[in-house]
Amino acid sequence: MSKKLKVGVIGCGSISEQHLNGYANIDGVEIYALCDINEKNLKDRAAKYGVEKTYTDYNEMLKLEELDAVSVCTWNAAHKECTVAALKAGKHVLCEKPTAMNKAEAEEMKKAAEESGKILMIGFVRRHGNDCAVLKDFIDAGDLGDIYYAKATYLRRNGNPGGWFGNKELSGGGPLIDLGVHVIDLVKYLMGNPKPVSVYGVTYQKLFNRPEIKTKKGYTARGGEGQPCNVEDLASALIRFDNGATLSIEASFSLNIKNDVGAIELFGTKGGSKMNPSLEIFTDRNGYLTNVSFDAPTALSFSGLFQNEIDHFVACVRGEAENIAPIEDGVDIMAILDAVYESARTGHEVIL
Repeated sequence: MSKKLKVGVIGCGSISEQHLNGYANIDGVEIYALCDINEKNLKDRAAKYGVEKTYTDYNEMLKLEELDAVSVCTWNAAHKECTVAALKAGKHVLCEKPTAMNKAEAEEMKKAAEESGKILMIGFVRRHGNDCAVLKDFIDAGDLGDIYYAKATYLRRNGNPGGWFGNKELSGGGPLIDLGVHVIDLVKYLMGNPKPVSVYGVTYQKLFNRPEIKTKKGYTARGGEGQPCNVEDLASALIRFDNGATLSIEASFSLNIKNDVGAIELFGTKGGSKMNPSLEIFTDRNGYLTNVSFDAPTALSFSGLFQNEIDHFVACVRGEAENIAPIEDGVDIMAILDAVYESARTGHEVIL
């Protein structure tokens, strides 16, 4: 009988529970150690998942020679340092998105992964979605043809998570780096991962986190109360790729719209598609404009979404799968995010 895969989690905030649930559901995997600077979060998670080894210093946790792999679930500012330390300690790493605070940090992570020979997977969870799988089947079969334009929106009317998400020193930015990263990566992945070549972007800080609004705003950060809100509340950009394709992106925490919006549209020479939230495909057959819908549900299901990601990471560590979210893609995404913020700052296009 093969030995159990021993995993640890660095950062026990809200997102860590998705990782912990995923590991707990896989045979032959043991949640072996936890680390967090917030002792309450640490104790809560340890009690819930029956973990005896707990640490407030990740360097101490990484001294465990028997530890095989870790998930990095900290705030964004700590992604790079925790990931690099884990790789240097000989651990495989699944690092939550965004990869880091900027491209330079992501490149440091890439170098550490190459030198260690260990797997570094980035938590681009939308790549593991049921909707992505269906649409990718159609794209791979050639039903959309050459995809040359895309639109992606991830807009919240009043959805600033608060806590560290609003503190630029810890998060690196607002909805662009938190929400936009999901849909930028998903579109890039579905397009076949073309390289970004130029970006024009704008950001606005007009509505902030709107604490005067009394209605519930959905997801909130676990802990981190009393943090400032100094990130953008709206970002928009036009991204050009080396294959000639273009992506238009909008992301907001706070925006005066009727309802939250999450839509992805792809436009190709043979067909187009829209996820909003169910998948539709628009094409033509026998001289007639034709719309394709599905009998089975195609809207993104959050049930099993993170489990798919954790399953894939474990399979990669066991040598049973090829990493579909490597650090190289994480570097590209950080280059795009850096360029949007720089373009917004200068008012000019950024050439990559």
